[in-house]
Amino acid sequence: MSLINVSNLTFGYDGSYDTIFEKVSFQLDTNWKLGFTGRNGKGKTTFLKLLMGQYEYSGTIAASVDFSYFPFKVGQSTRNTIDVVDSLSGNYEFWELQRELSMLEVDYDVLYRPFSTLSQGEQTKVLLAVLFMRENQFLLIDEPTNHLDMASRELVGQYLNTKHGFILVSHDRYFLDQCVDHILSINNTNIEVQRGNYSSWVENKERQDQYEMSENEKLKKEIKKMTTAARRTAGWSDAVENTKKGASRKLVAGLKPDRGYVGHKAAKMMKRSKVTEARKEKAIAEKSKLLKNIDWADELAIKTLSYPKNRLVEARGLSVTYDGTAVFENVSFDVNRGDRVALCGKNGCGKSSILKAVLGEKIPHNGELIVGTHLKYSYVSQDTSFLAGSLRTYIRENGLNESLFKAILRKLGFSREQFDKGLEAYSSGQKKKVLLAASLCKPAHLHIWDEPLNFIDVLSRIQIEHLICRYEPTMLFVEHDRMFMENVATKVVAL
Repeated sequence: MSLINVSNLTFGYDGSYDTIFEKVSFQLDTNWKLGFTGRNGKGKTTFLKLLMGQYEYSGTIAASVDFSYFPFKVGQSTRNTIDVVDSLSGNYEFWELQRELSMLEVDYDVLYRPFSTLSQGEQTKVLLAVLFMRENQFLLIDEPTNHLDMASRELVGQYLNTKHGFILVSHDRYFLDQCVDHILSINNTNIEVQRGNYSSWVENKERQDQYEMSENEKLKKEIKKMTTAARRTAGWSDAVENTKKGASRKLVAGLKPDRGYVGHKAAKMMKRSKVTEARKEKAIAEKSKLLKNIDWADELAIKTLSYPKNRLVEARGLSVTYDGTAVFENVSFDVNRGDRVALCGKNGCGKSSILKAVLGEKIPHNGELIVGTHLKYSYVSQDTSFLAGSLRTYIRENGLNESLFKAILRKLGFSREQFDKGLEAYSSGQKKKVLLAASLCKPAHLHIWDEPLNFIDVLSRIQIEHLICRYEPTMLFVEHDRMFMENVATKVVAL
């Protein structure tokens, strides 16, 4: 066991409008299983790269261990997988590799196939096996579940639960609960570490947020009372002081008022007013410390159109074949108004092929696929690599309402400064949010989303869940986040 000490860490990218970290300090134990969470663009991957020494920063990061970052750069992916493993692992015993692959339920024959021919799930599992064969390393695991099917996520979660000594960046709530014992969270104003899994962290966060909001309401009422009292006391003081000014000219009951007594009384009232004002300033200062770490998740809205017929899509005995090999066979389902149909199954089983066939792409299939006429779609693709150029150009080319589009991005955690950046500078999660915001802007009868939550932070996932449950749009989607699917889907089609 050893410690990683971070002290007064400050970092910002050259030419950037904002600082990613500013004088943050905390400690990590290298024996922990850390889940790393926070809004997209807050600096999770950046922090991992700072640990790897890839950027210059101010402050100190002190550690007595070396760091390894996942995913690896594979290089020539046409080589056999065993050669890729050898190049990444260095010295190891073959039985160690067999042990790790066995725990991940990977057949040994993949070692003698070109790495590029492996599925994304197989590639991820092989690289994780390589990672955990390294000794005396603290492991930095950056979003390993993206594109993994639900069964693979379950298996990888069980695998990681048997390990220790890592930071895991993931936005999958169920996955985090499976395999971490501490949470490292990037908040609005600080970085904090808590013992427990994601669910316990959420409970603590909600309690803290509720406490701060309650204290905020109390302080608001106290400030209002003190403001009124200070004004009233100051008014009394002024009135008494005015009687002093006229004291030399006026007689009260035949007697001349004591100007010294009147002045003393006015000063006393003014002092009380200043004390009240000081208390108010202190309360305002206390209030300003509250609410800064609360992530406000504003409600989203979606543009839906009512289709004149009840049934939008009908599939009967549907089969898809590539190069003479059936990807799936004899699949039947309907998408009716108000349905939220989830396509579920292992990677490569044809889920995206169905979505593309419904969109009208030429997918080789047998059986019946009937899609309603004049149906308007709103599509979110898996791929974000085509996003480039300015946000303004993207808005213009896609015919979006600029005000609405930017308002949605703001609700999804974008700062106004990010609107001026090129799309290439966005994080993977921010790019996915661009596609989701565009989809929410477009009026549609049917929303077709292909793995919309890849790289999307947890708070935004919850916002999107609430949106769908509130507006109940008709949807056909693929998503491997177990909690999202259970909360949103009204039908599940297992391939």
